[in-house]
Amino acid sequence: MDYGSMLGNSFEYAKEAVMGKWVKWILLIICSIIFPLIMGYMMEIYRGKAPAPELENWGKLFIDGVKLFIVELIYAIPLILVALIFFGGSIALMAGGQGSDALMGAGIGMMLLGLIIFIILAIAIGLIAVFGGIRLARTDSFGEAFNISAIMAHIGSIGWLDYIIALIIVYVVVGVINIVLGMIPFIGWLIFLLIMPAISIFVARYVTQIYDSASAPA
Repeated sequence: MDYGSMLGNSFEYAKEAVMGKWVKWILLIICSIIFPLIMGYMMEIYRGKAPAPELENWGKLFIDGVKLFIVELIYAIPLILVALIFFGGSIALMAGGQGSDALMGAGIGMMLLGLIIFIILAIAIGLIAVFGGIRLARTDSFGEAFNISAIMAHIGSIGWLDYIIALIIVYVVVGVINIVLGMIPFIGWLIFLLIMPAISIFVARYVTQIYDSASAPA
């Protein structure tokens, strides 16, 4: 897998989508605030459209975005449950164990255990959910978005190691951008808001290329 080529392609794709197209860029910023719209636009990118699609058929974009949000929310349910059980339980133990070292220790231990489980589960779910969203876009089927066996087979045809490395690379790139902008006082948040559409397009194009790199796409 040529990670550099995919990064370069995604950058050019995002640049072409917004650079010099100021009205479209402003509309995409508004879409990022009304988040189902930007998620619907990402669905268009997931469908493999190149160059980046224009903003049209707003009703479809919104409905597609709601569908993608529902899929991501369902994937997040195990994480929500773990957070409620372990973090909520640990807080309850520590709140009720004032003056009791045993209960305070149990609360802290429960929180640490929950954190470990949460991180492991988040990574495992994240690997599946990325392709779940793309399958939703390609098939318009909620069932296919949760076809875990097909998703895992698709990842297997890419290569699990290649897939994980590819995702780590894009997460690092986006993370560095967030850190740099976070270090800019007063206007860092504004710059982030302005470039948020380009980042979303970049990531959507990148993971779409990963999906399409499978030897036998599912």
